[in-house]
Amino acid sequence: MSGLFDDLRDLYQEVILDHGRKPRNFRRLEDATATARGDNPMCGDRIELFVKQAPDGTIADVAFQGRGCAISTASASLMTETVAGKTPDQARALGAAFREVAMTGACPDCGAALADDMERLAPLSGVHEFPSRVKCATLAWHTLNAALDGAKEASSE
Repeated sequence: MSGLFDDLRDLYQEVILDHGRKPRNFRRLEDATATARGDNPMCGDRIELFVKQAPDGTIADVAFQGRGCAISTASASLMTETVAGKTPDQARALGAAFREVAMTGACPDCGAALADDMERLAPLSGVHEFPSRVKCATLAWHTLNAALDGAKEASSE
């Protein structure tokens, strides 16, 4: 059975490395309706997030720029793929569930509504084993909340 878990861990590591090296949606959105900057002063991760909301309020596009470790970059990349098309409330709920998984490795409140999205974010679930890296994984999500709330800055602190 441990061979299966080793294979899964290797797959997750490959997904993180791929998103870290070739992040999706790594660009500036000139027509963004909201932006925010995120900063993790402990390790130097910095992100600028751009959100474009559609007329119906859903997130039509989301992109980011910045620099950071592989976990921070991969998390931002996966987040941009996952929240596109969602309402702000759905994105916030997904972010809260992701933060719970990042901190504890489990999400007791992740029901069927979040199952598919949480599966996409699963490669980052092992970050709970490294408490100093949780802030790296959650910075993009804090920054998304700041942008959606009209704030210009977010911190992982």
